Amino acid sequence: MSIPSEPARAERVDNLLALTEPARAAVSAGALAAGYPLLRFAPRGEPHPVVVLPGWLASDVSTRTLRRWLGRLGYPTVGWDLGRNRGPRPEVTDAMRALVERLADEHGTPVSIVGQSLGGIYGRRLAERSPHLVRSVVSLGSPFAGVAPRRNAAAGVGMYQEYRKLRAVERVRPAPALRVPSTSVYSRWDGVVDWRTCLQEEGPVSENVAVHASHLGMGLDPAVLWIVADRLAQPRGAWRPFQRPTRFGLRALFPTG
Repeated sequence: MSIPSEPARAERVDNLLALTEPARAAVSAGALAAGYPLLRFAPRGEPHPVVVLPGWLASDVSTRTLRRWLGRLGYPTVGWDLGRNRGPRPEVTDAMRALVERLADEHGTPVSIVGQSLGGIYGRRLAERSPHLVRSVVSLGSPFAGVAPRRNAAAGVGMYQEYRKLRAVERVRPAPALRVPSTSVYSRWDGVVDWRTCLQEEGPVSENVAVHASHLGMGLDPAVLWIVADRLAQPRGAWRPFQRPTRFGLRALFPTG
């Protein structure tokens, strides 16, 4: 009997992760319901506006749980209000920048952006182009390191279809860090994108944080919600890397890398 090659084994694992994505997302939802009492102890920080951006083909419905959670923590939180995310088009990128500008002007402070998957790529692009408007960026399962920078946003409409192909890449370099505080949340159990494409260069205000979640379940996973709360609670000018909580057995929710 022949022994499967390493690429063949890797492909089987990838296929298994992809097939079990919906079931594992449901597990995250169940874990959230069970662990919600513990989330009451999550860090809280200075109230400031937060924009939550959905993933590819998703809408604000997909981020409702996350937005409600952040609202209960005291952050003025909004969705993108642009319907289904069908990819970066000029009118979409212009509308997102206008939204961030309006919120920053209304509240008198830069805006934090939390983006799931493709939404995280949007958030990072906004921070690159308008760092004075962005306080911090938290991306959830966003494969920004596997997407080549594009001057013309319309050229990237079909880029999400390329994510699965990136799994064949043997080595992916971490993306350059942003000038504003940024946290990339990734999972080695991601069944949609290669977790390596979610990594950025770590530095004084940039980090990568691992979780056990599935790709679809990122916005429902209690560990992810804790991380988002902790990152938004960082004082301006005094950002510190994420420290895994140890109280109440919460350490078990967070892998070491």
